[in-house]
Amino acid sequence: MGNENSNEKEGAHKDIRKKPSANLEVCGKCHTEIAGNYSKSLHYTVHGFQHSISRRFSKKEETVFKNKVFGSSCKSCHASCGDCHVLSPSVEGISAGLIEGHKFVKKDEAKTCAFCHGGRVYPEFTGEYGGGVDVHYQKGMTCMDCHKKEGLHGDGNMYLTKNETKARPKCKDCHKTGGEAKATVKLAHSKHEGKVSCYGCHSQGEYRNCYNCHMGKGSTSKPGFMLGKDQRHEKTLTTLRLIPIVKDTFLKAGIKMEGFDNVADYKATPVHNIKKRTERTRSCDVCHVEKKDFLTREMLIEKGSKANENLIFDMKALKIK
Repeated sequence: MGNENSNEKEGAHKDIRKKPSANLEVCGKCHTEIAGNYSKSLHYTVHGFQHSISRRFSKKEETVFKNKVFGSSCKSCHASCGDCHVLSPSVEGISAGLIEGHKFVKKDEAKTCAFCHGGRVYPEFTGEYGGGVDVHYQKGMTCMDCHKKEGLHGDGNMYLTKNETKARPKCKDCHKTGGEAKATVKLAHSKHEGKVSCYGCHSQGEYRNCYNCHMGKGSTSKPGFMLGKDQRHEKTLTTLRLIPIVKDTFLKAGIKMEGFDNVADYKATPVHNIKKRTERTRSCDVCHVEKKDFLTREMLIEKGSKANENLIFDMKALKIK
């Protein structure tokens, strides 16, 4: 690709191929297993988004979406090998360019993941969003200390959502419960296990929520912190992130979203601003008496999904014996 023997710009770029790794067979000639797994990964297929949005469609609308919208729009954002290892992917037409000249980079923690996840996840992790630094980042850990390559490249299986993947990191992979040094901490973990996510107590502050995404007004985000039910596990209290959508998003394609109310706009979210001690770990009253930061009916966005109402958690007072 190109002519490495030429010292002239035009000669060097002659016959150069734009985004050669868009065809996985190119990288697969040497990295056969990785390319094969990656072709089925969520990073490449974008099935996570497709599955999430399709739950708002009727069967007929889902077919229209697959044929008219997904391939030409959503799927165009899939990441090729080069999008992570050579240059930043183009997001809404904007690219930060090459990572390190024309060299392949195995990983660059400051850029590789942040190119796509720099809107909310990475700034939360590093404290650049205004909250505190995540304790893992503070200890010198980076993305791939938790997120393994099987999670990024795929494991050869096709999944509909990241929640199904076997390689998805869990807090308890490293932080086992039951052996805590302090009795109060051990008691707190035993009482909340299976009822409250780790983020629910250990997220130290506000994180990015989207208020105008897919609302026809461009993208506007605000800091916030909300506790409510996980739509997938309604008995679990966790941190929620607002990611709204409106019914006429795909109206031009003839999709009215007949199942719009099937999916909540507030998503259970793994927050990357973890701290060992937060105001909720210091005092039971913050949740059980003050009910601070809980999603309420008054807070719900206008014209949102009816499923949002099901996420409101009615915190009961503590029974002190």
